[in-house]
Amino acid sequence: MSDTDLASVLAGARVMPVLTVPSAATAGPLADALAAGGARCAEVTFRTPDAEQVLKTMAAHGGLTVGAGTVLTPEQVDLAVAAGARFVVSPGFDEAVVARCGELGVPVVPGIASATELMRALRAGLDTVKLFPSEPLGGIPMLRALAAPFPQARFVPTGGIDAYRMTAYLADPAVLAVGGSWMATAAHLERGEYEEIRRLTAEAVQRSAT
Repeated sequence: MSDTDLASVLAGARVMPVLTVPSAATAGPLADALAAGGARCAEVTFRTPDAEQVLKTMAAHGGLTVGAGTVLTPEQVDLAVAAGARFVVSPGFDEAVVARCGELGVPVVPGIASATELMRALRAGLDTVKLFPSEPLGGIPMLRALAAPFPQARFVPTGGIDAYRMTAYLADPAVLAVGGSWMATAAHLERGEYEEIRRLTAEAVQRSAT
């Protein structure tokens, strides 16, 4: 699945909230807050027992394109797509996950942390990958080191990125979009701080457009 397909699904969004949502009860208000802040897409990670229901609820929200993150198995791909996921994100490169996404016609963004993994992804017909965990790996210097010998690759860096680091990543032509959890953390959700989520999302969207 090419970056053209993924870019179409993301509808031009360049910042993607990455969400770990403990309770499905917060999914509706969270979707409202993100959409009100101008977010066009979001990634719901499969890290909590309620993740499938959260994804289903948020996917039904008309203002967001929702994908599934932390997808580790083909079985999770099936669950995610059945719940309404429009794209799939994985922390690493797994041939079975990529193959299942291909069978279902769903864009997939596998994680890579080395040139070897990037070569495997390119060989599988993918030209968009998730650099993860981006900041611990070396941040923008690491991204540029990987992009130089592979000009056909596009990156969605995620991991340790905040509102300030985001701008520098987005300035690099190899970056399609940036993922981050700072806009809607578990603490925000626990305290019901949906207005703060809206504010942080709006700030990120505005920064990504400059």
